Amino acid sequence: MRREAVLILALALSALAIVATACGGGSSSTTTVTPSPTGTTATPRPSPSPIISVISSTADLVEQLRPSVVHVQTEIGVGTGFIIDEEGHIVTNNHVITIDTVQPANQITVTLADGSSYAASIVGRDRPTDLAVLKIDAEGLTPITLGESSQLRAGEDVVAIGNALNLPGGPTVTKGVVSALGRLIEDEDPTSDIVIPDGIQTDAVINPGNSGGPLVDMRGRVVGITTAVIRGANAEGIGLAISIDLAKPIVAELIEEGQVNRGFLGVSPTQITPDLAETFNLGVDHGVSLQEVTSGSPADRAGLQPGDIIVNIDDTEIRNIGELFQALIKYRAGATVEVEFYRDGNPQTTEVTLGERP
Repeated sequence: MRREAVLILALALSALAIVATACGGGSSSTTTVTPSPTGTTATPRPSPSPIISVISSTADLVEQLRPSVVHVQTEIGVGTGFIIDEEGHIVTNNHVITIDTVQPANQITVTLADGSSYAASIVGRDRPTDLAVLKIDAEGLTPITLGESSQLRAGEDVVAIGNALNLPGGPTVTKGVVSALGRLIEDEDPTSDIVIPDGIQTDAVINPGNSGGPLVDMRGRVVGITTAVIRGANAEGIGLAISIDLAKPIVAELIEEGQVNRGFLGVSPTQITPDLAETFNLGVDHGVSLQEVTSGSPADRAGLQPGDIIVNIDDTEIRNIGELFQALIKYRAGATVEVEFYRDGNPQTTEVTLGERP
């Protein structure tokens, strides 16, 4: 089969993707969402507290959490964040504090539940996962408790807290359930590199201004970070959150290093499905097809080409885009990995020395 056919079909699939709108008050993007496997849990910073009892009253839950949730204001809009330690570190979405998808905001103001406001500095940002860490110089802060999204079940009650539409009077509270787990959140813009595996789908109402806010379980623990909502004539009650298990190691590295030094491959992937494989006789029914290979990138130097289908990186099977993303997180720039792929239906292997993300 010609590789051109794979590319044409990949573009067709992109055109049929579900469209969503990021829920930050100051900026927006379009995302697609498809199933992906649950991510692995890494050692967090800070460590989650011991198991605590379910809080029977939503009002009591909100009262407990309110001091930990903050209002984030920039020159371009409004979002939400939450305090994770007494040193003043605050987690939010990268798009909340970013101008034109690239440049950081020049001025960021964080307002606490008691009405006090502080200038915030950016500790680090990670565009691919849409995560950012801010810091304020304040005393007497109330850190929120981080949970484990791997313990969530579909149908479990959750609460979203955020500055929806920047309405006066403090954050908005909405309640719903975990609608689905293991969602893959992608930006539909082909120039974007946002790929968030292991997303949480919820029917708790999410609106512009909610971005970066906590999605919490009924024990008062953060299980997700609200980041987008699917909108459209046929879409209702589909909010998306970054799982806290994915966020923990990213947040820890942003605090320690100021950035995430994941290995860079230099490709634009498209997911292979069994139906696609059968229709075009691809020789493999899973993996990610390379829609584009950046000129001069590690993938290009290793001989990978558009239309190739990656199925393995070292000892990690790659069945979808989420697994490709998770595999690359394990490696740093300069690491050499063995990549197994299919080209024109034939299995091949190459070694790729990963680079630094531009």
